[in-house]
Amino acid sequence: MEADGDKMATTQAGTPTTAPRPPATKPGKQGKPVAMVKFGSASVPVYRCGSGGRVRFAISHYRDGKRLRQFFTTLEAAKKEAQLVAQRIQAGMQHVTDLKPHERDNYARAVELLGSLNIPLVAAVEDYVQARKLAESESLTAMATAYRKFFKPLTRRVTVPELVAELLATRKQDGASKTYLGQLKTILTRFAEAFPGEILGITSSDLDAWLRGFKLSAGSRNAMLACVKVLFSHARSQNCLPAEQMTAPEQLKKVKVTHDDVSVFSPEEMTTILHAAPMHLIPILAIGAFTGIRMAELNRLDWSAVDLERGMIELRAGQAKTASRRIIPIPDNLRAWLEPLPRKGKVVSAKQQHREVTTLARSLKMKWPRNVLRHSYISYRIAKIKSADQVALEAGNSPSIIFKHYRELTTEEQADKWFAIMPKEGQGSDRVSSDDENGGTLLNGVAAE
Repeated sequence: MEADGDKMATTQAGTPTTAPRPPATKPGKQGKPVAMVKFGSASVPVYRCGSGGRVRFAISHYRDGKRLRQFFTTLEAAKKEAQLVAQRIQAGMQHVTDLKPHERDNYARAVELLGSLNIPLVAAVEDYVQARKLAESESLTAMATAYRKFFKPLTRRVTVPELVAELLATRKQDGASKTYLGQLKTILTRFAEAFPGEILGITSSDLDAWLRGFKLSAGSRNAMLACVKVLFSHARSQNCLPAEQMTAPEQLKKVKVTHDDVSVFSPEEMTTILHAAPMHLIPILAIGAFTGIRMAELNRLDWSAVDLERGMIELRAGQAKTASRRIIPIPDNLRAWLEPLPRKGKVVSAKQQHREVTTLARSLKMKWPRNVLRHSYISYRIAKIKSADQVALEAGNSPSIIFKHYRELTTEEQADKWFAIMPKEGQGSDRVSSDDENGGTLLNGVAAE
């Protein structure tokens, strides 16, 4: 007997089981169902019968090769069960064992709840099980609330390559220099190749592994990280990343750069290089050696910013690495080097001139350490004026870095010799020849054909 008092009887297929007609009812025509429940092409009849003077309602169907009859005290209960039987017949699932009444109610309620979302019950259960595994002991509702808080404001879902193209176009429109655009393009193109999907899915650990894979120096890794930060900042400004959450590059710390390898030229070495240099390389060598301007800043410098009369070079905020205006004094020996030169347009007229400088050094059997001109200037300048604060202002650096890494590398006597290096008589008429990296010959710093 079922929980609601209904009875169930089974017989072998083909063996009908009859029940006496209730004498107190008027069932209508003999053998006719009182209701026919349909679902799709499946139909299940409901019969009225009597037992012990009481009215009963029965449905009859086959399951697992056996004829099954079920009895109910009300017509409504019989029709409800007939509906479930018809659904199983239509779905080809008549072989499945009947659910218990409370299980059927739970099933019906679950289907009803999912109806507004148009999600099948099985898909909903699979999604819940996967989310439950990921959440472990956390509340799914709390996690969904937090997700909505951070990610609901997002209006765009774009890939990294799309963002890179968009950023480069924006920076070009804003007037960024070709050098800066070239650096962004080189680094971010590699980044897009490594992460072609949505930027939203990139983690700090992903980014750290990518940077370490290049096996670069600390400074180079920091430079690459800075470019990636620009991309993520752009993505956040375009509502592609949450505004209140740290981005992947912001979670990474810069690699500490040591200055233990600071190398400087001696006054004698600098004299040898300058006296051997063709005139078109003098600006790079002399301004670099006697003002400490960074090579990237020198590339952006115009001759209009070099004021020999007032004895100063003005680096505007847009030209300086630190994005702040700097005034750099021109010492007397630098004035002597610059006065004979034509001073129009860019100070560095072609990028290849930097390669020509290193080629010149090799032709003189000399090494060219990284940032050697800037390191030399700072070292000799602080030895001469004894003020880390003043040198920091001129070099665009912090006093702590100046004091920590450049103090006492040279003597005041050496500094006097450094800032006394003057052009030799007839400077500029000499022709310097050396093999360049491509096997050609440089005459006055220009590749000969």
